Amino acid sequence: MYGNYDGLSRLPVFDLHLGVNFWRTMNITTADKPQLAEIIAVVPDESVQVCLVDTGSGTPFISALDLRPVRDTLYPQANATQALVLVDRTNFGLSGAALVRYPEDPYDRVWIAWSEIDSNEWTEISTPEKVKELSDPRFNAPSAVMQTAITPRNGSRSASSRTIELSWDAAPNHAYPDPGVIGIVYFAELEAVAAARQFEMAINGKLWSKAPFTPQHLVCDAFFNSEAHRGFGGHYNITLNATANSTLLPTINAAEFFSVVSTANVATDAKDVAAMAAIKAKYDVKKNWAGDPCAPKTLVWEGLNCSYAISMPPRITRLNMSFGGLNGGIPSHFTNLKAIKYLDLSYNNFTGPIPNALSELPFLVVLDLTGNQLNGSIPSGLMKRMQDGSLTLRNGKNPNLCSNGTSCEPTKKKSKSMLAVYIAVPILAVVVIGGLAVLLLIMRKKQGSRKGSVKPQNEAGGVHSQSRNGDTHSLLQLDNRRFTYKDLQVMTNNFKTVLGRGGFGSVYDGFLADGTQVAVKLRSESSSQGVREFLTEAHTLTKIHHKNLVSMVGYCKDGEHMALVYEHMSEGNLEDKLRGKDSDSRSLTWRQRLRIAMESAQGLEYLHVACSPAFVHRDVKTSNILLNVNLEAKVADFGLLKAFNQDGDTHVSTARLVRGSPAAHREK
Repeated sequence: MYGNYDGLSRLPVFDLHLGVNFWRTMNITTADKPQLAEIIAVVPDESVQVCLVDTGSGTPFISALDLRPVRDTLYPQANATQALVLVDRTNFGLSGAALVRYPEDPYDRVWIAWSEIDSNEWTEISTPEKVKELSDPRFNAPSAVMQTAITPRNGSRSASSRTIELSWDAAPNHAYPDPGVIGIVYFAELEAVAAARQFEMAINGKLWSKAPFTPQHLVCDAFFNSEAHRGFGGHYNITLNATANSTLLPTINAAEFFSVVSTANVATDAKDVAAMAAIKAKYDVKKNWAGDPCAPKTLVWEGLNCSYAISMPPRITRLNMSFGGLNGGIPSHFTNLKAIKYLDLSYNNFTGPIPNALSELPFLVVLDLTGNQLNGSIPSGLMKRMQDGSLTLRNGKNPNLCSNGTSCEPTKKKSKSMLAVYIAVPILAVVVIGGLAVLLLIMRKKQGSRKGSVKPQNEAGGVHSQSRNGDTHSLLQLDNRRFTYKDLQVMTNNFKTVLGRGGFGSVYDGFLADGTQVAVKLRSESSSQGVREFLTEAHTLTKIHHKNLVSMVGYCKDGEHMALVYEHMSEGNLEDKLRGKDSDSRSLTWRQRLRIAMESAQGLEYLHVACSPAFVHRDVKTSNILLNVNLEAKVADFGLLKAFNQDGDTHVSTARLVRGSPAAHREK
């Protein structure tokens, strides 16, 4: 019952999920009347989660939760891929408001008396004798329910037509606009009569029973459908028609009706779930971390990316807990995420050494520990993986961390040796500072007007490419994965699906080998942006990381072919959302708009404040703000990014910052 606990005086509407699968929509219509939701489902694990999902129509609530085991042969329509959601369970012939449940029903099913009994239309039949259970173990109603029934009263409309007509509504919802229905109707002959009682059953005018049905005396029998009835919009009429050979009118004792829901969604790998639960408990995470971490896909936990292989549990492949205020030593829970590829723990307050166990994560390719208070040296396991190129470690801004893999313990010297050091170091420092000052003056004269700009620099071991006009550019040693043009053709199915087009080129939908969805930004030959912009964006994305900046998965520089591979943002860009170009999506609420604005500002603030040197985007517009499945905003398109406050810059003029390009438009 709703008690105005949220102070809104508005009856809420919310969804229920059993584990990772949709159960039903709860539409609270009256504040003082309890509403019951029941589901019969096969639970594959030792525990099950019941989730109340806020759909934006009031705060969900729950008053009680009961779990009842049932015999595994009961209700065979409930299996590993589908569950039964109760629509109605009726006990016919029981007058008043009495309920039948435990102990009369050993499974504590709630049998509600039929509230529509009209004494002018129906005759109640009852017996004190026990009704035997059905020999078929698939269905059974308790004797207390089967001891009552109804039949048409002589002279009534139903008696004249020799029928019993009943109706049920399986309310459609956003997940199942035409819900399938399973019906189970229970019969027992309660009168010791020699006359024949025989009838046929139809559902929405279509014959349900293959042959006329005759109830057995004091034996529970059931009629049911194995496959769900569909195509009636959730409204069902059940008709029992007496046959021409029947001397008695039809009778009915009880009925159950269920709507069918899919339980095919697979829960996240149990070890990943346990690791995330431990992390959540340790740091008291206040995000949307409830229910299953990866499923359903629309409710993935904030900061997580997951892989979804067919018939396999989802695995956590990316975890971003940057700027989370986490402290203490790095706990071992992170090392239990065995499928993790990208682990971002940057800009927290972690202390102590880096655990060597992180090097044992087999798929880890990027570990970001920037901006913490870690100390000691980099473990040998991580150093080895860095050297063989299988791991990128970002560990800057840890003042007490030795990054060369050697011991950080100072070497003890004799007092005379230390005295020499004390004298030599200041002299050497003066010489070095003087040399740097001279070198800086020379560099300033050479740079001239290039002051403050960010350009690709030739690095040792870099791969060089030749542009059309003969200019040579250096492809930086990027931390991300490098793809060939053939790889791009495979992941995009030969560039089949276009997500959008812009000044740089086209953006294509793609999938990595592990099933991760990505966006491939391919430079066109006619692009106004050249190799320099490509290198700038690629270089920048390897250096900056924030939850509100789009992440780069990899890149391609294969001959004349250049492309950037980004994380896929399933909800497109903000411009399309605001203009309503997606006809199949709901408009943004004001709360969502404010959150998107705040997240976009946080991404830009990171560029302006946290980066060293700081960056100016120079192409901020709604088409460059992308939204993921949770409508979280991420700033994208760094081709025009420019560094500032370098070489003595003290301000950035408007003319220098305001620069744009034609907005990319999404394909429909």
